[in-house]
Amino acid sequence: APGRALVAALAGDGVEVRAVRVAGARTGRIGVLVEPGGGQRSFVTERGAALRLRPEDVRPDWLTGADALHLPAYSLLDQPLGEAGLAASRLAHDAGVLVTVDLSSSGPLLARGRQAALALLMRAAPHLIFATRDETRALVGGKHEERLLEIVPVAIVKRGRKGVTVLARDGRQLLQFEVATTPIATTDTTGAG
Repeated sequence: APGRALVAALAGDGVEVRAVRVAGARTGRIGVLVEPGGGQRSFVTERGAALRLRPEDVRPDWLTGADALHLPAYSLLDQPLGEAGLAASRLAHDAGVLVTVDLSSSGPLLARGRQAALALLMRAAPHLIFATRDETRALVGGKHEERLLEIVPVAIVKRGRKGVTVLARDGRQLLQFEVATTPIATTDTTGAG
């Protein structure tokens, strides 16, 4: 029932939903714990049926008319979900669709080490990566954000209330743009990155 309600809510908002029902598996759930005052948050997740998505469940026609396929890094981890995420990325590339990946959280992504995480991202071959400053440092080390461009043509480094840094290469020249934000009072940082 929660899965059907979510699909109906998304469809009601005009989202074209492509879903696979997994018999006998619970709908994924997430608990968000928000600190009073600063809005910092932590997640407690139960990914449920999402972890059972298989490569053969991903259909090429899902990408018809799409401009982009966005994958959280979580969709590249665990099995068979990780192979399904990679299959979706291959289908998107074949269809000429932009592939983006949000690193989401460095802990799960780097659970098998930095080299394994880099190899996984290379397999997904995104055109664009979104990462926080901390995720970037965990993945490529130190203050070398430009090393993200060894993985992708364009990287967006999220800096919270300080905005984002956009990194790209024009031939050998590094392009770096700082994009500011308008400060607002933070009540909950969930989804605000």
